[in-house]
Amino acid sequence: MNDSLIYLDHAAATPLDERVLRVMQPYMTDQFYNPSSPYAPALAVRHDYEAAKDAIAHSIGGRGTELIMTAGATESINLAFAGIDGHVIIPEIEHHAVRAVAERYPHTYVPVDERGRVSPDHIAAAILPETELVSVALANNEIGTVQPLREIAAVIDHERQMRRSRGDVRPINLHTDASQGIGMLDVHVARLGVDMLTLNAGKVYGPKQVGALWVSPRVQMRPLVVGGGQERGLRSGTENVAGAIGFAEALRLSEKKRRGEAERLRDIRDAMQRHLTEQFPQAVISGHLKHRLPAILHISFPMIDAERVLFSLEARGVLVATGSACAANKGTRSHVLTAIGLTPEVADGSIRISLGRLSTPEQGDVATQIIREVVAAEYERMERR
Repeated sequence: MNDSLIYLDHAAATPLDERVLRVMQPYMTDQFYNPSSPYAPALAVRHDYEAAKDAIAHSIGGRGTELIMTAGATESINLAFAGIDGHVIIPEIEHHAVRAVAERYPHTYVPVDERGRVSPDHIAAAILPETELVSVALANNEIGTVQPLREIAAVIDHERQMRRSRGDVRPINLHTDASQGIGMLDVHVARLGVDMLTLNAGKVYGPKQVGALWVSPRVQMRPLVVGGGQERGLRSGTENVAGAIGFAEALRLSEKKRRGEAERLRDIRDAMQRHLTEQFPQAVISGHLKHRLPAILHISFPMIDAERVLFSLEARGVLVATGSACAANKGTRSHVLTAIGLTPEVADGSIRISLGRLSTPEQGDVATQIIREVVAAEYERMERR
């Protein structure tokens, strides 16, 4: 990466860790064998692939046999929905990948509060007799709000028990996309109480287009991709051995320093937030101030054109986002900011700063000063009009 750039968009993509690349390389060259082949070299590759799946699953408190490898989080999310026939429930602020697949089914959007937190009571009120799936992201990718999944899981479990007592065999399960939370939060399937969990290697300094879906043994699944019957017949296709090996190593490295890294990034984030709001008291901080990812700062400067700010910052070597990469690419106003009640004048002046391993306190200070200068210049330009 260009050393002159200050990269503040880790929520969109993380660089591949060199240590991850190192463990992947043999499986793209010498150990290239198809793990479904019967001879000894291929069987050795099969062993390494299954060991990688075990490691990925163990990192979230599961078993390798409960894990289906996918080509990223979007496929994982689609696979989680593939086994249902009935009604689904999602919060209004879910990622586009969840919204797009949920809208293929009878669905209900539940509201969130002004900090982006969904109430378990609202989930309970939205459950219908035909509801089969509730999908709630562990942490929002734009504003960083962390959801009360344990409490939501209790609601789902209560509904499941009530159905059993009535002799109702219709399933109801809880899925979470933990792509943004992994590496920052304690992600453990039993403690969260979820039935399915999506992971994304590209968010934890692993290879892009590599993901996974953990599935509780009690959940009945249907295949999304059919063919040769790999991944328990749920996701056919020759296994991405190098991707799985890299994902396992990326998770191992992330978990090793998770708490210390979270504290380090929180300190940088809080310093940036403090200095920006001191100069611009009209600025609006979005996301739950207590239940928020330590690496995300979402700040809005009312009446400012965030796209102008983004391009001005890029010209000075600072890379930020105006929201999720998906929404920004489409040039649309963020549905997340609309859901939390921001007016267009505030929402359109929003930038998302997301920190990561490349971030240092010194970079935070430099970036903050540049942001202050760019935003101040924009306000001055507006006053002259």
